[in-house]
Amino acid sequence: MKSSGELTIGELAERFGLATHVLRHWESMGLIEPARRAGGQRRYGQDALVRVALILMGKEAGLGLRELSAVLSAPDPMDHRDLLRRHVVELEQRMARVRAAKDLIEHALACPHRFADCAHAREQIAARIPPAGAPARA
Repeated sequence: MKSSGELTIGELAERFGLATHVLRHWESMGLIEPARRAGGQRRYGQDALVRVALILMGKEAGLGLRELSAVLSAPDPMDHRDLLRRHVVELEQRMARVRAAKDLIEHALACPHRFADCAHAREQIAARIPPAGAPARA
């Protein structure tokens, strides 16, 4: 019988809408740590709820599991300022690309011309064509 406040791996997974194999993977990476009970069954306390929520927030912010592991395992998350600063730069770059895509789509919705005939679209298309002899972009 489990003590009050403890969750099985299935209960913890269900609470967050996750598959149990996700929690097992996070455990193998050191992101979460269950308190093991007799028979080797995983039991999770209230601290696991906080930890899973933090992991999900970090993933939503675009951090990878290895980055999250580094940040969450440090006594002070600010020990990883460089990692977090680099991530902010990456997020800003992604946001700029998303804004440009949104602007292009909104223009296409408002423009009476076919996309390939629109002067604005042709300008955008020309900017995406690499010059001859230029190395290919990834």
